[in-house]
Amino acid sequence: MDNQIHNAIVNFIWGIADDCLRDVYVRGKYRDVILPMTVIRRLDAMLEDTKERVLRMKEMLDRAGVANQWPALCNEAGQAFCNASPFLLKDLTSRAKKQTLRADFEAYLDGFSPNVQEILEKFKFRNQIDTMIDADILGAVIEKFSSSTINLSPKPVYKDDTMEEVKLPALDNHGMGTVFEELIRKFNEENNEEAGEHWTPRDVVELMADLVFIPVADQIKDATYSCYDGACGTGGMLTVAQDRLLALAKERGKEVSIHLFGQEIQPETYAICKADMLLKGDGEQAEHISYGSTLSTDGNATMQFDFMLSNPPYGKSWKTDAEKMGGKKDILDSRFNIYLDDATPFAMIPRTSDGQLLFLLNNVAKMKTDTTLGSRIAEVHNGSSLFTGDAGSGESNARRYLIENDLVEAIIALPENMFYNTGIGTFIWVLSNKKEECRKGKLQLIDATSMKTPLRKNMGKKNCEFDSEIRREILRVFMTKEESEISKIFDNTEFGYWNITVERPLRLRVYPNREIPETAVKKEDEREAIKNALASLAQDTPLDDWEAFAKATKLKTALLKKIRPFITETDPTAKAIEGEADVSLRDTENIPFSYEGGIDTFFKNEVLSYVPDAWIDEKKTQIGYEVSFTKYFYKPVELRPVKDILESLRALEKESEGMLAEIMGGLES
Repeated sequence: MDNQIHNAIVNFIWGIADDCLRDVYVRGKYRDVILPMTVIRRLDAMLEDTKERVLRMKEMLDRAGVANQWPALCNEAGQAFCNASPFLLKDLTSRAKKQTLRADFEAYLDGFSPNVQEILEKFKFRNQIDTMIDADILGAVIEKFSSSTINLSPKPVYKDDTMEEVKLPALDNHGMGTVFEELIRKFNEENNEEAGEHWTPRDVVELMADLVFIPVADQIKDATYSCYDGACGTGGMLTVAQDRLLALAKERGKEVSIHLFGQEIQPETYAICKADMLLKGDGEQAEHISYGSTLSTDGNATMQFDFMLSNPPYGKSWKTDAEKMGGKKDILDSRFNIYLDDATPFAMIPRTSDGQLLFLLNNVAKMKTDTTLGSRIAEVHNGSSLFTGDAGSGESNARRYLIENDLVEAIIALPENMFYNTGIGTFIWVLSNKKEECRKGKLQLIDATSMKTPLRKNMGKKNCEFDSEIRREILRVFMTKEESEISKIFDNTEFGYWNITVERPLRLRVYPNREIPETAVKKEDEREAIKNALASLAQDTPLDDWEAFAKATKLKTALLKKIRPFITETDPTAKAIEGEADVSLRDTENIPFSYEGGIDTFFKNEVLSYVPDAWIDEKKTQIGYEVSFTKYFYKPVELRPVKDILESLRALEKESEGMLAEIMGGLES
């Protein structure tokens, strides 16, 4: 099917919304009718030829008293789905009465097999029937979708019974999928989605597929592979991945099959994904799409996959998931909590306001370890995953786990405004647990922020794209491991650091004559003891040495603790209190793993040189990881020479003088 015919079908279906729905639905709600009706009409068209056989089979099964008839009926239909009602969609166009039309249309919908029923349920399509009946547009919508001017059937429509000249070409599964995806794109462009729930552009998905498959293309065998997306949305990444793997295998003379798996939490999006797979003829694949939250209700908990691509929601709260998992502090899920070699618990739970790293950890938990290829992952994140969270936080621990286990091959910075509904900067993480030898212990950063082609017309926030040439160049830089202004390769240790807590001793000056509030010491005998102890102090009792002063009072430690806040002030000239730190002077330092000599040398050179009384509280030392593209790729703006600036100022001054003279001359005349 050429683009002209494809566009004609899309425009026709889009026109149904304007023709039939305009005065009944707001524009953002057109999709509630158009998408499910497109699915229904395509399924209907695919079932036309076998309708009579299915009805005969149903009659026979009814007589035999068979309860579960669906497997036999779907087999008779030759599809992964069927419709056991006595109607085809075109049969309903002759209904004159609203109530007859409604009853027959509902009977028609009820006749679909359970897999289609689930799609209709998630679309909430039956909720639209009342609205369409009340507005008297249901018949018009059905008639438009059944029109002889478009063909949503996998068989061509001929001009006459001789079947010699094609009037409307057949719409194969791939073509139908393309039409459906274009409709989805147009609806997404119309509606403003949340920034973290955007439609992933095809150019980005194709780059991700290249990064996942091409590095191992020559290792593909005659085999079955699996591909997974834990935030699959409408399934676009999965189908692009499938096409790319099949194409690469064919180029190399290999026979492969690929099983697609995914999970989606949004009901309508889930319905679109399953429907899209059914429309493309992937009935089995549609059964592999799970509904619900990947984080709290993992639909593929025991599975492992060869390839994984995903664009999880970022900047989106996962508090509800955390509560379902027992509360953030009590999450025991092994995807997000592990034990270090010394049996220390190691939690990788990020703040509940952003759960994107959990999706990456979920994928890592599903990597295969017992195959030659292992598993490869490409996942889109925003900048938060690179640097949010201090040492020891869930985010930092997640980065530490990924990098110290040598799973990250590369991180690629994408241009801003690459996505339809968010302009923020994004990054593709590329992971593998079977790195080639030259990548082991290394991490490649690629700055592709300036590699873009402007769009002739903005698509929402998206104003640029990766054309095929740019994708090839990014892939070339990745594959060759080239180091340049846009590509740098580092040892994994480059991104690690120690966070140390630097303490300095508490130094107090004592003022024994200051008033101590009665509320500080409640017992009368204790107040009397304190009063007597302070009054009987020797004249030479040191007031710049708290320990000596405390000893001189002969008061119990508990009483001294109560009165100290009222009779002391910090004083840098006073004597240090042994083993007690001044909280107000506490500081932290991040020491890169790459610092020569490590913590001890850094502390000697950078701390003790300035504050000789400082020490490190080793119990508080934490390990952190962060990745900063700015650090490695920042290019300072070149300042203009002073000479040029002065010349510009003089020119402006001359120009303003001329304008002033002209104005004054005009006033005088």
